[in-house]
Amino acid sequence: MIQGILHALIMRQLNIGMIGGGTVGSGVFHAWDRNGGLMSSRLGVKINFQKVAVKAFDEPRPYPIPRSLMTTDWQSVVNDPNVHVVIELVGGTGIAKTMALESLKLGKPVITANKALLSAHGEELFAAASRYGANLYYEASVAGGIPIIKTMREAFVGNRFTHIYGIVNGTCNYILTRMKLEGAEFADVLADAQRLGYAEAEPSLDIDGFDSEHKIGILASLAHGFWVKPKDIHVEGIRHVSKQDMQFAGQLGYTIKLLGIVKQAETGKASARPRVQVSVYPALIPNTHVLANVNHVFNAVFVRGDVVGDTLFYGRGAGKDATASAVLSDVADAALDLKHGSKDRVPAFVPHQPAGAVMPIGEAISRYYVRFSVVDRPGVLAKIAAVLAASKIGISSVIQPEGHEGQSVPLILMIHDAPNAAMQKALAKIAKMPVVKAPPVMIRVETLE
Repeated sequence: MIQGILHALIMRQLNIGMIGGGTVGSGVFHAWDRNGGLMSSRLGVKINFQKVAVKAFDEPRPYPIPRSLMTTDWQSVVNDPNVHVVIELVGGTGIAKTMALESLKLGKPVITANKALLSAHGEELFAAASRYGANLYYEASVAGGIPIIKTMREAFVGNRFTHIYGIVNGTCNYILTRMKLEGAEFADVLADAQRLGYAEAEPSLDIDGFDSEHKIGILASLAHGFWVKPKDIHVEGIRHVSKQDMQFAGQLGYTIKLLGIVKQAETGKASARPRVQVSVYPALIPNTHVLANVNHVFNAVFVRGDVVGDTLFYGRGAGKDATASAVLSDVADAALDLKHGSKDRVPAFVPHQPAGAVMPIGEAISRYYVRFSVVDRPGVLAKIAAVLAASKIGISSVIQPEGHEGQSVPLILMIHDAPNAAMQKALAKIAKMPVVKAPPVMIRVETLE
């Protein structure tokens, strides 16, 4: 197999086999068809599509793929001795894992856009790549066309990463942007997003935070050198964010965004094991910060390195074209690595901090926005403040807007830094008070300082 690859590269041609010819796969083929000649001239290696495995020859796809290249047998792509690199664009964590492992076992580099696969089985796949002398490329798995994987692995290799904040789900960002700009409710914007194709008919993967979980787990693993398992990531979605919360946040000088967060732990406790907070949740961020102005379906990743300082990467995070750009970037890396005989020049993942661990969310310290629905009578604020004080939680500011009628009125508190567990315990006590008429809404505040 290696002899065949070397021979082909002497002839300056790299043959690609792709599994998946739907929206993303046909987008990759179209981008190559458009700019493959440009890539070849820049790389000094001709990039050739040898074979494409598809579900069906006549399945709907935005761009055509020549019938002569297509097959419905994915194994014929992987096992073809003339295929040097395999692109996996099937999705899911079942058959996609088998496809990737079979390719790696043959010593063939694998390129994937499959964040769910890496989140669930990344550790196993990276170990297989190392064992069989192949490499695994995955730029397209996080934030679409934003080159964040390559940047963190290569450009920032001399940095320790203290903070990463990612707006990495376009569906959620689109919904929250419209809620802010239009003063609309979550359910109404979600329905419109589904009609326009920005949200799936079954949207839970996006709006409940799990898509962001896959992506931020990959970035956390790269940044801190141990593989972060999905079960260790605290995840909250945006279903509970209301028009009221967006409006009150604006009055306070904040915007609500769904963030993937990776932070070095700040618990005040000495620990032999380095610990990292890895979370996904909606958060209030200052309107003055550039992340607050990342709107609609766009993504952005804010990275703070101890040497480089603060950096921001912005662009389209999904879609056939953004993903195709990232996949072709990986094709170029694979071509150059094989051309120069350095198949693992930049290893897919190096576990350099095996003692690292994810900190439980209960120990994470944050500031908080809390909205109560309370009876409008004297002494209510004092009762709530007393419970918070008993938990050593301080109030930084209070809003009790006028003009609300009915049996209950909103009461908004901004809370100083406090451990999450203490905050949740205090809110549970407050929720049981007769003067509190609905479960409190708590949204964390990230100052990005």
